[in-house]
Amino acid sequence: MTYKKQLRTALREARREHVNAQPDAFRALLFNRPPAPLLRMIDETAIIGLYHATQFEAPAASYARFFSEAGHTIALPRFAEEDAPMAFAEHSDPFAQTDLEPGPFGLVQPSANASQIVPDVVFVPLIGFTKRFERLGQGGGHYDRWLGQHPDCIAIGLAWDVQLVDALPVEPHDINMHAIVTPTRLYGDF
Repeated sequence: MTYKKQLRTALREARREHVNAQPDAFRALLFNRPPAPLLRMIDETAIIGLYHATQFEAPAASYARFFSEAGHTIALPRFAEEDAPMAFAEHSDPFAQTDLEPGPFGLVQPSANASQIVPDVVFVPLIGFTKRFERLGQGGGHYDRWLGQHPDCIAIGLAWDVQLVDALPVEPHDINMHAIVTPTRLYGDF
């Protein structure tokens, strides 16, 4: 097993234990509203890319509702099939989520007839991160490839504090985040 694979396994376990130890009422209060310094980075007309969080990922649904109420168009990742490149499609109903359907990788995504759009800001899930804004993702490279093709996009990681590590094995194709938000800290150059 490679070091990156071992690291992903250890960080997934730490994240799972951390989330399972939190009372549901406490978790519901987290990631409710983006911090003010982060909001100053985001243009009022920006298209906001988010993700539909899995059970142990930092939740993004409240951010989707927040940005939708502020008048932003919301987009979520969409895969036509597992080996297709990641694209973003409009998420028109962040409150009831009636516009979502099952997609590859066990994820929920906008329906096939949703408009494909390119976000100006993308909130990215992660497995691990450093204070230097390095990110360890799931291992598929979907976000790194998409961000590499859209270098003007602002990339912001959402994570639990337990996902912070001192160092990550970084490769040339890995894209750093502009900022990372946890329940207790905001990492960024503001």
